Amino acid sequence: MLDIPVPDHPTSLADWLDHAERLHPVTIDMGLERVQRVARRMGLALDCPVITVAGTNGKGSTCAMLEAVYTQSGYRTGVYTSPHLVHFEERCRVAGAPVPTEDLLPAFAEVEVARKGQVGDEGGEISLSYFEFTTLAILRTLSRSGLDVAILEVGLGGRLDAVNIIDTDCAIITSIALDHMALLGNDREAIGFEKAGIMRTGRPVVVSDPVPPQSVLDRALEIGADLWRLGKDFHFAGDQQQWGWAMHPSHGGRRYAGLAYPALRGANQLVNASGVLAAVEALRPRLPVTAQAVRNGLALVELPGRFQIVPGTPTLVLDVAHNPHSVAALAENLDAMGFYPGTHAVFGAMADKDLGAMLERIAPLIDHWHVTDLPLPRASKADALAALLDALLDAHPVVSPGGKSRVAGRHATPMDALRAAVSAADPADRIVVFGSFFTVGGVLQDGVPRMSAKHLSA
Repeated sequence: MLDIPVPDHPTSLADWLDHAERLHPVTIDMGLERVQRVARRMGLALDCPVITVAGTNGKGSTCAMLEAVYTQSGYRTGVYTSPHLVHFEERCRVAGAPVPTEDLLPAFAEVEVARKGQVGDEGGEISLSYFEFTTLAILRTLSRSGLDVAILEVGLGGRLDAVNIIDTDCAIITSIALDHMALLGNDREAIGFEKAGIMRTGRPVVVSDPVPPQSVLDRALEIGADLWRLGKDFHFAGDQQQWGWAMHPSHGGRRYAGLAYPALRGANQLVNASGVLAAVEALRPRLPVTAQAVRNGLALVELPGRFQIVPGTPTLVLDVAHNPHSVAALAENLDAMGFYPGTHAVFGAMADKDLGAMLERIAPLIDHWHVTDLPLPRASKADALAALLDALLDAHPVVSPGGKSRVAGRHATPMDALRAAVSAADPADRIVVFGSFFTVGGVLQDGVPRMSAKHLSA
């Protein structure tokens, strides 16, 4: 790592992150021009195959499965995902583990030097958003980590996301749904066009959305990308015990039969896993993978906060579902868990989400709601969430069978809400924490909670 001196530069990760938050006048500023200029000053490049993953839902699961399969194959992996649940270092994983803080600090310093520029640099000092600044620091860290493969998750959209300054060797586009519409467009076609911006001419793009927007397919044809599409170029099928996957003969016809279900829970994970296997096949000439590595990787993959079930009583389910599509998947997965006498929700969310659609889909499964504030300006206040829920339940009694679903409490933090839910729950009940990464992260601040009223009330 280079030790680059910066006058009066921060010395801790927390100080660097505070510095990055103050640099730019707006939190989200779509566009690549500024971040590309800083990257050029840094000479930033990744000297290994790159897989870039975009989509509305399923990106994190896809990245985790890719990481697991390639790790089981003996490759040194680097992964960039966002946001994090608890610690910033979670965003950058090397060889299966978050990078040490001390490995990130020199990269932050190098970004700051390049951002400020030198006398004669075109454009002088360049303003970067928090996401742009931290993305450059993480990409620099990955570039110096001796990787065999880099897996990059798009933060927002695709075409104008800072991750897209790196040319991908294989793009993956997961499920596309309505989210971030103020920035990406008002329908799936517009949003699909933004996601399709990560494609590159002549390089494979795996589309694991079973019904992709036409804009995605049109863009692949327009630029001459090598399109691999679920249901056409590869497919999967399964029963309650196992599943199988196969490529179309035009792509080689490889098959996997008798696969165990991925360790990540949820009905939607077979769709994500199918896209992962397609990407593995697309990159096989550069990154050969054995069938046993595929089996072991899918069996051992871990990803906190994706339909994560915490052992104990009552049962605790953690899920970062934060838009109508992902909440619908959560509701389907909850429904498949079987009977519980009562279901308690810990819910906190961003105010700019389609909260009505989210709540209407899952409310029939919830008996008691504990709503919570979240620690950032975009978040809806607990009082506003409670008012929205009360209005929904009053207007749609069918959403609340027997009229029993009601707001049980308003709380300052997710952990306060979880403690209240545990105190009110019977041992045979379940508690589901969802609505935002910050909601799930808030109950994971001190590690995965042990589920007992005695422990959580301490």
